[in-house]
Amino acid sequence: MASQVTAEAANVARQTAKEFHGIVVSAGKMDKTVKVRLGGIRYEPRVQKYFKVPRYKLVHDPCNSLRQGDVVAISPSWRESQHVRHVVKHIIAPYGPPIDGRPPVPTLEERLAERAAKRAAKDERRRLLREEAARARDEERTALEARRSLRLSRVLTLQAAQILGIPVPTTTTTDENAAADENDVD
Repeated sequence: MASQVTAEAANVARQTAKEFHGIVVSAGKMDKTVKVRLGGIRYEPRVQKYFKVPRYKLVHDPCNSLRQGDVVAISPSWRESQHVRHVVKHIIAPYGPPIDGRPPVPTLEERLAERAAKRAAKDERRRLLREEAARARDEERTALEARRSLRLSRVLTLQAAQILGIPVPTTTTTDENAAADENDVD
């Protein structure tokens, strides 16, 4: 079921994703992130000319497989961090060490499967934390009800003894019991 969902998501993403080509201008300074220079031009009406104005994008590199100078294909993806919204699709032309000597760039299906596995692990951790918190709340509630019923039984015993005229032995309450009675909320 999960593999079918990831395959469908991959097909949708593949159809809607645009591919850009650019050159890696900064690599190795941030973990799993590189800066890529994309092409771009701007028209200047005063001189009636087009000028090169490159755009720069921060791109997610899942396996740290890119080096400075590589020509790469990138595509829009989900947001990895505040400014990283693109991911490496594949290396077009390597610069420096060959592609075989680097970690492979994961495909879209592999990235979706990894993300689904991380999400499932996170959901499981949250479920366990919720169950533990609910168990602690139930234990606390049970202890509070036990203290209330004990106090109520003491009060009812004293009232019954007064009504029947039975002498009641005076018991001194310890400081702990008095503090517990003051902290209980009815």
